[in-house]
Amino acid sequence: MKENMVNAWNKRPLIISGPCSAETEEQVLATAQRLAATGKVDMLRAGIWKPRTKPGLFEGIGVKGLPWLMQAKKLTGLPTTVEVATAKHVEDALQFDVDVLWIGARTTVNPFSVQEVADALRGVDIPVLVKNPVHPDLDLWTGAIERLQKVGVKDIGMIHRGFSSYGNTEYRNAPMWHLPIEMKRRFPGMLLICDPSHICGNRHMLQAVMQQSIDLDFDGLIVESHIDPDNAWSDAKQQVTPEKLNEILDALVWRSGTSNTQEFITALATLREQINHIDDELLTLIGQRMKLADQIGEYKRNNNITILQTNRWNEILDRASAKGERLGLGKEFIGRYLDAIHLESIRHQNKIMNEE
Repeated sequence: MKENMVNAWNKRPLIISGPCSAETEEQVLATAQRLAATGKVDMLRAGIWKPRTKPGLFEGIGVKGLPWLMQAKKLTGLPTTVEVATAKHVEDALQFDVDVLWIGARTTVNPFSVQEVADALRGVDIPVLVKNPVHPDLDLWTGAIERLQKVGVKDIGMIHRGFSSYGNTEYRNAPMWHLPIEMKRRFPGMLLICDPSHICGNRHMLQAVMQQSIDLDFDGLIVESHIDPDNAWSDAKQQVTPEKLNEILDALVWRSGTSNTQEFITALATLREQINHIDDELLTLIGQRMKLADQIGEYKRNNNITILQTNRWNEILDRASAKGERLGLGKEFIGRYLDAIHLESIRHQNKIMNEE
């Protein structure tokens, strides 16, 4: 990689910005120059090919937009990055000296497409970012990364852009923060950046989601920016002007991953040890609960009673939700916790029921 690209790739936090779609040469150049003027953006992004959910929507300007990115790089010094979904996309992007490629959410879901892109990158020294798949399947996300690793791509990063979920109203794509955290555990040390534009689908939530990702120790952000957001040809509602982006970045609280202060280290170690003891107690209590579930399973088996008792389960949910709320626990957390307990209890009782 070129020196300026190495510096950008290794910078933390890494800030990538630019329009959802390259529309005209003037738009790309003006956006790039205004982003560069902030002094906070490390890399310029622009959609050249746009995989759209429905036919008839703007699907990108195509190859003719790549020279505009080359010119923007010459004017600003900002490395460039585009989304690729086919071997031809890779070939065209490399021909026009694009510095970083990314694989989009709709491509990550298709192992055939990811493999085609990976094969086109065999022997090529270029960083590649991989967005999470549209739906929450971490094995697909992991598989895309592994396909790139197997063809020798050395510099790989992950983009968290949220997950599609039916009936979701708050976000365009639900963040499901525990999933990128799990990917961070699977690939320690690998670059992980947040795409708040696609998580939010609007401007007013951007700052909150950006701050959340920073608080979770993400390595950077990729944010859509446009010189005239309201008239953008795609994703108008979620884009901001370069100047507004600058304001948001200034308002964020940037945190470090750790501290060498002895007082901090000692206090944190003490609190973590307390958590370890409580976790041990919780597991012991859950084990005791399952022994009671085993006894209930025996009574049900001996009296030919079904495992699932809906009225009893509703009673548990109502009581626990009320208690959890008084203790400051989120209703969604209580629901997920009880669902897991319930499924394990059913597994225990089912085993008792079917013993020979």
